[in-house]
Formats: sequence, structure tokens, C-alpha cells
Amino acid sequence: MTDQPTVDPTMTRIIEAVQIGQGGAPDQARALLTALWDELGPTGDALHRCTLAHYLADLQDTTEAELSWDERALAAVADLTDERAQRYLSSLQVQAFLPSLYLNLADCHRRLGNVSLAREHLDRAREHLVRLPDDPYGESIRAAVRDFVADDPNDRRR
Repeated sequence: MTDQPTVDPTMTRIIEAVQIGQGGAPDQARALLTALWDELGPTGDALHRCTLAHYLADLQDTTEAELSWDERALAAVADLTDERAQRYLSSLQVQAFLPSLYLNLADCHRRLGNVSLAREHLDRAREHLVRLPDDPYGESIRAAVRDFVADDPNDRRR
């Protein structure tokens, strides 16, 4: 039996907006997700806020705006419990979100020239790699962390 998500209208809206963006309409996707963020508010469901902010970061026009959304995703995950995440999808583990979230922050900081912050977030991503599942998603994040260079190709900490 495959792990299937529970019907969740908000998650459905998030996924539909992401698919619109991936289909070539990033402005429309950004508008849909931003409107949904406004509906959720800063104290809305943590799974929804984390997921939405994570995807909305990828639709930003500037690295600064992307960083702001990545920070919101990380803040939301602090409010998220395994119990809540597993009501949506039984295999979800909140700690497994952290490597990707920290890697996104490291990437933004690297692009902004904030080398020390990029390294700090990369180190945090590495610390949490053990939480990733042994599946294609987990391997893709492990590979991205391995291949990440915080400031230059001479970074030997990989």
C-alpha cells in the first residue's frame, strides 16, 4: 500500500498553484499562493504555512524576497508537529524537512554574498541529513548538500 495524502483543501490549493507555476505561469502561481498566505495569516496551520512559504520562495523575482519566504518556511516548521504532518501524510517527519529548508537558506545567503551565513545554514542542513528518508527525495537532498559550495570551489568541507 502506498502512502496517500489525506484530503486537505488548502494543500490541494497549494499544489494546484505550484503546478500552475511549473506549467509556465509563475506570476499567476505567485498571486494565488500570496492570496492564500494572506488567508492563512501568521498563526494559520503550520503545515500549510511551511509548505506554502517553501514553494512561494521559488517564485520570487529577487533573492532577497526568496530569502524572506525561506525564512518564513523555517519559522513555520518550528510550529509543526509530526502528529499534524502525519494527519496529512502518514510518512512525514518534521525533522526531515530541515535539510531542504536550511539548504535553501544557505543558497540564498551564498547568492547574496553572505558567506558566513551560507556556511552556517549549510552546516545545519548537514546536521539534519540523518533525518532524511532513504528514498529518491532523501538522496536528492543529500546530493544537493554534498554538491553545495558555500563560497568557492575550494571549500573542502563537502
